[in-house]
Amino acid sequence: MPDTAPSSDPSASELLQLGHDRIADYVKTLDGSPGVYRMLDAQARVLYVGKARNLKARVSNYARPTGHTGRIARMISETASMMFLTTKTETEALLLEQNLIKQLKPKYNVLLRDDKSFPNILVSKSHEFPQIKKHRGAKKEKGTYYGPFASAGAVNGTLSQLQRVFMLRDCSDATFEGRTRPCLQYQIKRCTAPCVGKISAEDYAASVADAERYLQGRSTEIQERLARQMQDASANMEFEQAAVLRDRIRAMTQVQSAQGINPRGVSEADVIALHLENGQACVQVFFIRANQNWGNKDFYPRVGADIEAAEVLEAFIGQFYDTKEPPRQLILSHPIENTDLMAEALAEKVNRKVEVIIPQRGEKAELVSGAVRNAKESLARKMSESATQAKLLAGIAEAFSLDAPPQRIEVYDNSHIQGTNAVGGMIVAGPEGFMKNSYRKFNIKGDDLTPGDDFGMMKEVLSRRFKRLLKEDPGRDKGMWPDLLLIDGGAGQVSAVDEIMREWGVQDIPMVGVAKGVDRDHGKEEFHRMGQRVFALRRNDPVLYFIQRLRDEAHRFAIGTHRVKRAKAVGATPLDEVPGVGATRKRALLAHFGSAKAVSRANLVDLKAVDGISDSLAESIYDFFHEGR
Repeated sequence: MPDTAPSSDPSASELLQLGHDRIADYVKTLDGSPGVYRMLDAQARVLYVGKARNLKARVSNYARPTGHTGRIARMISETASMMFLTTKTETEALLLEQNLIKQLKPKYNVLLRDDKSFPNILVSKSHEFPQIKKHRGAKKEKGTYYGPFASAGAVNGTLSQLQRVFMLRDCSDATFEGRTRPCLQYQIKRCTAPCVGKISAEDYAASVADAERYLQGRSTEIQERLARQMQDASANMEFEQAAVLRDRIRAMTQVQSAQGINPRGVSEADVIALHLENGQACVQVFFIRANQNWGNKDFYPRVGADIEAAEVLEAFIGQFYDTKEPPRQLILSHPIENTDLMAEALAEKVNRKVEVIIPQRGEKAELVSGAVRNAKESLARKMSESATQAKLLAGIAEAFSLDAPPQRIEVYDNSHIQGTNAVGGMIVAGPEGFMKNSYRKFNIKGDDLTPGDDFGMMKEVLSRRFKRLLKEDPGRDKGMWPDLLLIDGGAGQVSAVDEIMREWGVQDIPMVGVAKGVDRDHGKEEFHRMGQRVFALRRNDPVLYFIQRLRDEAHRFAIGTHRVKRAKAVGATPLDEVPGVGATRKRALLAHFGSAKAVSRANLVDLKAVDGISDSLAESIYDFFHEGR
């Protein structure tokens, strides 16, 4: 019998020992300084980012041969090198650690995957009659901001309540200036029509002040004052005014009863509750401001099967508040590893005290209990949805003869009107449903395209997509590459896409065209693949419904992107291209001359006469429209 050559691959225990030895070599070079360490694999990819009060002592723990969880043991086995950065304090190390985790997304760290900004309510102060509106993003506009609210729905609900009670305008300044008669909001008693003088500036300012008191949690004070004013009006036989005040009190009472129970002893806090189950986690955050519950949101950080609640919660807090302002209190469901350090780090960010507490009894404990219950229920729903999603992805793999259920499906669609304002849309779906953070829009730029050339548009979109993938993830190891492409279209689209995939050398990615089929009707879709016969799925097949949802979502996203682009184009004028002419000066020019065309024909003297237009800018505008004439 021939000899069997022994395997040259090291065993798991040998890899673990090799990792220990490498880490032990680094320990010899370290001192007791605070800082941040990074563990890297053989390809220099970051496996883990950690902080330490004493780098030498912390890293020494990894050099020990025993006492590690399965997750940590695997991490040590994969460690080929390490990087270190010392800091002045442990607080600085904590802040740097969370910042690096968000940037590098290491394999073995707890990772917060959904980190969008939260909306606020803005009471704008740039106008005599302030506007009240939803705001998201940088707080650059002059006014007072109230928030954060957990969702746009929570903001919209509160705005609706404010309009019912205080009747403040929500229209833009441009709409306000252009009104000649009251709008529908006035007719349904949601606005006092300051645009046409139905209320004085003083009375409107009083309503704005009351609305701000309400947002500050002083609604009882407002109700008591309105009740006194109603009694005075009635005593003075001003019955119409008394009726207005009565309606306002009723509206406020209805709002308060609809809000449910709000905490009396918690004025400003985030209630953060964690539930761990089967290697998955849900963190529920309730936003309490001005003794009012301004909504809640659930998060699903990436965790391992053998991770502790303290580590998950501390990592979540560090990453969540990296770009957000923390409230005065964080009320937690579980203790974290470094409570005092986290409070100090957050306080340093906002230059005021931030308290981190784990309540055992009383109202705060009841708030936490409710948040934990929400977290548990949310995770159960998500796990159920994930199980269903896994079955659908397995069905996709079977239907299209894939080697394994796809982890990333990319679906493409185009939108245009007779070739104008053309855009391409890409939506992404995976084991957890739609991955909206990965959606992409493409402004079609091809000057050589014939208007309405769908094949050419799809080629441009896919070329740009593959060019970027080859540049950013040439090794296909960062999870950016699709396992399946779905294209809206039939044989022609599939042929065009196959051509571009061959040009870029990525024809190994499965690609399917989804055509409407007979009568272009839902349920009669036909599926096209290069070199294979057209086929269809059973009309009641859950996989077919899933594919329809994917295609409809891509269509919705592409159309929405196209509408935004078309709206911008409709409002565009040649003045947008003039250097030095922003929105304010453009309005001044249009108000003075009536149209952009009239501006282009104006002489230099007339341009200089416009308010806000300097002599040098007037010359620039004149030169812009008269160059080469």
